[in-house]
Amino acid sequence: MRKNLTQRLLQAVIVLAGVTLLIFVMLRIVPGNPIETMMGEHADAATVARMTAELGLDQPLYIQFFRYISSAVRGDFGTSYSLGKPVSQLMGSAFVNTLILAVFAALFAWIVGIACGICSAMKKNRLPDRLFMGFSLLGISLPVFMAAMFLQYIFAFQLKWVPISGTDSWAGFILPAIALGWNSAGQVAQMTRTTLLETLQEDYIDTARAKGRGPLGVLIHHAFRNAMLPVLTMMTVQFSGLLSGAVITETVFSINGIGRLMVQAISGRDIPLLQGTALLATTVVILGSLLADSLYSVLDPRIRKEG
Repeated sequence: MRKNLTQRLLQAVIVLAGVTLLIFVMLRIVPGNPIETMMGEHADAATVARMTAELGLDQPLYIQFFRYISSAVRGDFGTSYSLGKPVSQLMGSAFVNTLILAVFAALFAWIVGIACGICSAMKKNRLPDRLFMGFSLLGISLPVFMAAMFLQYIFAFQLKWVPISGTDSWAGFILPAIALGWNSAGQVAQMTRTTLLETLQEDYIDTARAKGRGPLGVLIHHAFRNAMLPVLTMMTVQFSGLLSGAVITETVFSINGIGRLMVQAISGRDIPLLQGTALLATTVVILGSLLADSLYSVLDPRIRKEG
């Protein structure tokens, strides 16, 4: 177990280093001068050249890269061109909102998804099964921005139950969490239903039924635990995806999170800010995948034995 964890950590470090290099190079080979974008079209050439030299953008790429890496490992991701503040400070304040949104979205996805999956498995091929699976399929197929605008129009604009945007109170996170977590809820529901139905065909389930266990007792006490192993793994990966993929939701609902910060960096060609947010999103995804692998190994003794 310890050896496998060490190998996964080493792989994660290699992947993170490769992604960092890829992001760094791609941002600098894109045509255009970020200093001209930052200062506007009326900036004179002498000022642009002076600012380019002060920021070190006239240095060779390998020198810029090693300077960036040496600063990044100390938590210094540079200063935002457009906002004039340290990138680490901007990401720290924005990440809090993204984390709250991701937690609410994950809770909605897991509670609703597991409940729908269990009900569908218990009522296989009946009306509740079709209704719950239709709900999950709608969540998977409906784009996030359409779900967000639909929820805004019905519950914020028409019914006025919750704020239409912003996070001045906890109620401001309700609609964004549902819009962001609906897709994940559909995936959890389908995975829960599939694994439960497969588990209910096992021999030990027939033994439990022969001992007089009712359908609900068999499902909760015997099938649910084993069926949830792949679901838990998917849920772990989902949470890291929610943390790093809330760009559209944060933009639609005007939430000052990492996703919206990334959009702002792209529109302003803010290289330090875009590098920092992209690197943070990549790190979250890698750590989520690493945690999912480790969790599966802990919960399933067969995986530990094979490892």
